Amino acid sequence: PDKSDTPSIGAYGPGWVAVGPEKITDSVIIGSRGLRMAWNCPSFDDLTEGHFELLARQGPELVIFGSGDRIRFPRPQWLQALIARRIGVETMDTAAACRTYNVLAGEGRKVVAALIVEPPA
Repeated sequence: PDKSDTPSIGAYGPGWVAVGPEKITDSVIIGSRGLRMAWNCPSFDDLTEGHFELLARQGPELVIFGSGDRIRFPRPQWLQALIARRIGVETMDTAAACRTYNVLAGEGRKVVAALIVEPPA
């Protein structure tokens, strides 16, 4: 009864996350309704408002933003597209974002994880 058909993040480590059998080494967007796409954002310093506009267009109720190997908050102006659509956003490091996404997706929430996957130090 605890099995879910939603895409989940099975493992993660420095410089990668795994969805199913695939190990992903670049930043990625994963959605609980089956969305999975590359997120052209190699590091937190590369973020722009456009990255969050892309997330807003996916129409989730909540975005879990994984900011990389440490927690860093996006600029408020970058979040305007999400705020305008009344989409919640939570920021945490990417490892915590993976765990949080899995819990929320498993509960049936319409959630998107936007994960910055940085190369290992």
